[in-house]
Amino acid sequence: MTQSKPEKFEKLNQLREEALKQGGDKRIEAQHKKGKLSARERLDLLLDKGSFQEIGALVKHSSTNFGLESQRYLGDGVITGYGTIAGRTVYVFSQDFTVLGGSLSKANAEKICKIMDMAMQNGCPVIGLNDSGGARIQEGVESLGGYADIFLRNTLASGVVPQISAIMGPCAGGAVYSPAITDFILMANHTSYMFVTGPNVLKTVTHEDVTQEELGGAETHSSKSGVAHLCCENEIDLLENIKRLLEYIPQNCEEKPFNSNVVEAVDGAEEKLDEIIPDSSSKPYSMKEVIELIVDGGEFFEIQGNYSENIRIGFARIGGRSIGIVANEPAVLAGVLSINASRKAARFVRFCDCFNIPLLVCVDVPGFLPGTDQEWDGIIIHGAKLLYALAEATVPKVTVITRKAYGGAYDVMNSKHIRGDMNFAWPTAEIAVMGSKGAAEIIFRKEIAAADDPKIALEDKSKDYEDTFANPYLAAEKGYIDEVIYPRETRQRLIRAFDMLKHKVDTNPRKKHGNIPL
Repeated sequence: MTQSKPEKFEKLNQLREEALKQGGDKRIEAQHKKGKLSARERLDLLLDKGSFQEIGALVKHSSTNFGLESQRYLGDGVITGYGTIAGRTVYVFSQDFTVLGGSLSKANAEKICKIMDMAMQNGCPVIGLNDSGGARIQEGVESLGGYADIFLRNTLASGVVPQISAIMGPCAGGAVYSPAITDFILMANHTSYMFVTGPNVLKTVTHEDVTQEELGGAETHSSKSGVAHLCCENEIDLLENIKRLLEYIPQNCEEKPFNSNVVEAVDGAEEKLDEIIPDSSSKPYSMKEVIELIVDGGEFFEIQGNYSENIRIGFARIGGRSIGIVANEPAVLAGVLSINASRKAARFVRFCDCFNIPLLVCVDVPGFLPGTDQEWDGIIIHGAKLLYALAEATVPKVTVITRKAYGGAYDVMNSKHIRGDMNFAWPTAEIAVMGSKGAAEIIFRKEIAAADDPKIALEDKSKDYEDTFANPYLAAEKGYIDEVIYPRETRQRLIRAFDMLKHKVDTNPRKKHGNIPL
């Protein structure tokens, strides 16, 4: 007998209610006890109220192996669709740990791939909320194939639309490689974990006894490995940071970041900038403070702030314009370029270049970090990554040298020679091949050795070298510095420079792609 219209409507209503139940109240309560939100609660907090449009709510898996035929849930462990954040469309998937541990199945992967394809077609960011026990082992190779389908889309979408990964629970084995390809990874303290091999396997194979938190927790990946870009206090803080991140980046590679109203610098910024550089060139100061004195409202959204702190990266606005910032930090290891600092900055530069975000490079660098560990671990190759990234970038690039710019590190840090558009220097800038003492020991080696008092001779020759090179004027004379400015003038010069460069067009030679030294 054919169902009446009210009966058909009731059937749809029942299915919708069933889909909203996820894995049931008990499993949702178990999530809450772990300090975690449910998959739907996360979407409610992330997206503008009432904006979420679900896709694939009625999908079920079709596997009959190992008892799966009796465990068929609507949605199959992942909630997918689109919505808006601050009025801008984003595509999202939220893995549901209450349904079969959020494990990835063929049907589950197809849902994720569908919204990734739509994001590419419509030029919108993709946000993945990861909370999964990994591949659905009852499905065997079909589950593995699902991961590979997602990895391919991550790769093809790279540089086309922004991709953001939130780790909201476990993310282990092959599952980690999708977030690894995306642009930003955010983790929450004590509730998110990432590792290729878990603690139990490690104990069996290598006899290492380590907890999940120590092996792959948020603090580990934000300070030791550099895998996580932001370490957040909890899931709510994590979701708020995704929203904040999206404020600085455009929808896709064809757009530019949107401008906002200009917010003036913090009170007293000009006076503080004039006083911030110590009289002694060997004394540290905070480049992060310099940045906060220059940018709109003193707001610097730092990325990877706990990892390789000798270089700072992050987003800010100058004159209402979104920019990416790369800055040596003289308060940590004198701002030297190390392997990790170079990799950290290079990746960020390439992201900004992908999405038309202008770059500000603040320079106080004595060179590359010396040592056998650095040499044997390949600082030559890793340092070249930052050089390659900045040389390749075609977005507006502005440099401010505050103090030291020595040796090859001067070249690397967006010098005029690698297409820096506007290069400013403070009067305190020192642009030279190396520090005065080291240079004097090489240039005047014989004179110093023959002197009655070699120590005084070294001091005199060091001063001669310092008088010649420990300033920005020779570089300005050669045109390598466009203007020497007072520190207090920096903000206005940057506003003018980025405004002048807003229609910049630059290209690289025609090629399939370059071969960055990986």
